[in-house]
Amino acid sequence: MDEVVRRGYLRALGVSVWEPRFGPAPGSDEVRSGDPTPAPDAEANPVQASASRLASGVGETLGGAGVPPAGERDARPPQNRDDQDAAQAPDDDGAMFEAYQSWARMGADSMDEGLDEETAEVATLDWDPLMAAVAACRACGLCETRTQTVFGVGHRDADLLVIGEAPGADEDRQGEPFVGRAGQLLTPMLAAIGLSREQVYITNVLKCRPPGNRDPKPEEIQRCEGYLQRQVALIRPRVILAVGRISAQSLLRTDEPVGRLRGRWLTFGAASIPLRVTYHPAYLLRSPEQKAKAWEDLLEVRRKMTNISSV
Repeated sequence: MDEVVRRGYLRALGVSVWEPRFGPAPGSDEVRSGDPTPAPDAEANPVQASASRLASGVGETLGGAGVPPAGERDARPPQNRDDQDAAQAPDDDGAMFEAYQSWARMGADSMDEGLDEETAEVATLDWDPLMAAVAACRACGLCETRTQTVFGVGHRDADLLVIGEAPGADEDRQGEPFVGRAGQLLTPMLAAIGLSREQVYITNVLKCRPPGNRDPKPEEIQRCEGYLQRQVALIRPRVILAVGRISAQSLLRTDEPVGRLRGRWLTFGAASIPLRVTYHPAYLLRSPEQKAKAWEDLLEVRRKMTNISSV
């Protein structure tokens, strides 16, 4: 079947076409979320039959869970990063880091000139100069579309550092991470293990909102990396909690899905800071049945912090 005709049939069914190496196909209306889509219900799904006929690597996203009819999807209003309800690409594709690895093998970008020197300078900054550097940063194109940078908030000597992926629309307006619907869930999640927002430090991998809440690009992550590393060095947390796929994969330099990264202790950086991965609160809002697993992750964080404190 002609490729254009095939794609037209798939779109008519409300099915997004996933290109695992280079991201969504041109013209696809697929919307990104942070974590894996739960498996579909056992009832018959006519879309599944077509998935087996697609090329290898294309059919993984066609389980049908959370994929509305095409007309219904088109009628949806734009949503914040923290409020996304649409279908999402599963973690198993590792698409973001396949793109990262592909980009890393490319020739030097002209924007990378002087990047090492800037990173070295950032590594010497104290809090106020670091905040000023982030606010004035123009290292990537996100500076053209942001309202303001989102540096981070909380206790600068916190035992627990919570790292998300990037600001959403609410965060871009207010200049503070996790203030949308996902933040309204993150706050009681922390409170459930005896921690307030003021007792922890909360930040993101990116300090600027990507337009339309799209996935951060690998080069954007790289150019923001020095700021996050300096925050970690200044805070010296006992434990890091990485929430969501992009946060976890970026921090750990892996394409492993969240479902395989969570449930065990990992480490971050030369200091081997204990790191735990959990689902993003925005994903939990859509998939409340996964909250039990997130609760297990939080309990492990609490135990680890208690054990470290007692040593």
